[in-house]
Formats: sequence, C-alpha cells, structure tokens
Amino acid sequence: MTPREVVLLVEGGREHDFYCSTTWHRKRDEILRRDRYECQICKSRGKYKRAELVHHVQHLKDRPDLALADTYPGDDGQEHRQLISVCKDCHENVCHPDRRRKECKQKFVTEERWD
Repeated sequence: MTPREVVLLVEGGREHDFYCSTTWHRKRDEILRRDRYECQICKSRGKYKRAELVHHVQHLKDRPDLALADTYPGDDGQEHRQLISVCKDCHENVCHPDRRRKECKQKFVTEERWD
C-alpha cells in the first residue's frame, strides 16, 4: 500500500480498511519490536507496561500522508517519532482523552428512587 492509497482511503472515510491491511500490520509489528513491546508513555514516566497498540502521534485523519512514517518534521526543525508503542490505558487516557469524555457522557445512569 502506497502513501497515496492511504490518503485516498482516509479521504473516503475508510480508515478501518487501512488498519486491517497487511501493510499496517507489518508496520505495527515493526514498531512494537523496535520499542521492545514497552509502552513509551509509561516508560517516559519511569514505569513499565506492555504495549499492545501503536499510536499515530500526528493522527491518521489529520495527516494520512504520515500513516506509515517512522518520523515527522516538527516545527522546531527536529525529527519526531510518528509511531509509538503504547498500552491500552495510555492510548485511551493520554492519546485520545476526547474518547473518554464521550464515553463518560454516554453512560446511562438510572435515577435512584425510593418509593
């Protein structure tokens, strides 16, 4: 899969097809091995947790051209890591906190009644 094909998938709202592709699975495995299956966010905090996911620092919908890139050029002129290994907790809490808020808002709470 070429970067252009990824851009076309994302523009067409077919991100799921990208994440199911052999190309992504190979890249994901490469990044997990590179990071020794350690969550890079936990590691930066001096802790260890096994990584199960690979996170796009520049989100796929925003920068589909970086979908398979190891690094991206920052505003400071330095190369930054684009793909990092993360645990499930960090992926939801740190990488996608907006998902948590939506999840909390959507929970139905039954009003307690004392009849």
